Amino acid sequence: MSYQIKIPSCIFGGAGSIENVKAVIEKENAKKVIIFTDKGIRSTGLLDLLTDILEENKTEYQVFDDLACEPSYQDVEKVMKEVENTSGDLIIAIGGGSVMDAAKLCCVLKDADYTIKDLLNDPMLAKKQIKTVMIPTTCGTGSEATCNAIVAVPEEQSKKGIVNDSMIPDYVVLDSNMIRKLPKSIVAATGVDALAHVVECFTSKKATPFSDTYAAAGAKLIFHNIREAYNNPDNMEAKSNMMTGAFYGGVAITGSGTTAVHALSYPLGGKYHIAHGVSNAILFAHVMEFNKDACSKRLAILCDAVYPELAGKSEDEKAQYMIDQIADIVKVTNIPTDLKEFGVKPEDLDFLVDAGSKQQRLLVNNMKELSLDDIRNIYLKVLK
Repeated sequence: MSYQIKIPSCIFGGAGSIENVKAVIEKENAKKVIIFTDKGIRSTGLLDLLTDILEENKTEYQVFDDLACEPSYQDVEKVMKEVENTSGDLIIAIGGGSVMDAAKLCCVLKDADYTIKDLLNDPMLAKKQIKTVMIPTTCGTGSEATCNAIVAVPEEQSKKGIVNDSMIPDYVVLDSNMIRKLPKSIVAATGVDALAHVVECFTSKKATPFSDTYAAAGAKLIFHNIREAYNNPDNMEAKSNMMTGAFYGGVAITGSGTTAVHALSYPLGGKYHIAHGVSNAILFAHVMEFNKDACSKRLAILCDAVYPELAGKSEDEKAQYMIDQIADIVKVTNIPTDLKEFGVKPEDLDFLVDAGSKQQRLLVNNMKELSLDDIRNIYLKVLK
């Protein structure tokens, strides 16, 4: 068996590491920068940390901040039309997963002879047109490390991933100052999303020794820091560890891939606009409980990496402990776990089952095959 992993070529970390943008601009000889962000980031003043550096450096820039949260491919098309009218030789994204995904799509769409619709049909068409710098402002999506961009497809009332190695970012800045004032609800949702990445990648059919290394390291950081990062917002060590763990989760995705948790969450985001991290959190423990008999050995190995003090427990006890920890983290971080709170009705069940079953890109990674009845039973657990 041969395997590979692809990661960004240069990663900066630590508080204040945004200053490294100067060196990147110099290395790339960038005269004008295209910035992707959103109005929320602009309002917090985080964008100013970047633009102040660019102005001090006398680097021209143009900001695109009209990005929808969890955008549809039409939203990306709209922004791309504006971007096409500007020149630029480097893209910098400062924001959460939606902002970074849009920037990654721009890096393969700008001046290309294919469209985002073409990429939805055939992601292999994508070719990098312009280099990228990713500056995440949450501690969870891992988008700064991956070759994936997720967009909503309204006509299917679901989401779809465009996956191509050309979208792996060139530079990443993991500056913990970016999440210093992150709202607790976003620490929770993005943190559990990152937790799903590492656990799913470790228990994926496509897991490799490379992806396992990053998934296990990420799991150790996230399991041990997410409660503290949520409960004590001033604990910057915990938040910094979450940011690093989320990055490791993103790297694990490029070598392995997520599974049924993410697959079944896509219709929840696509139709009901439930935040991606929240929809994963709702399903996470239930899917892992379903998977347990097929991946108890893998969960036990992960438990040994995260909680070595439990070495004397049985394989089944370790696997169950990991699932119980997942459920407890979702509870402690106050993420709602009943779909009815989001307007999902029992009569929507047939749609969810059908839409979830179509997410074959991820379902084929799941250790245990899911029948339509299995999918139905998982959704029923969260339609209380």
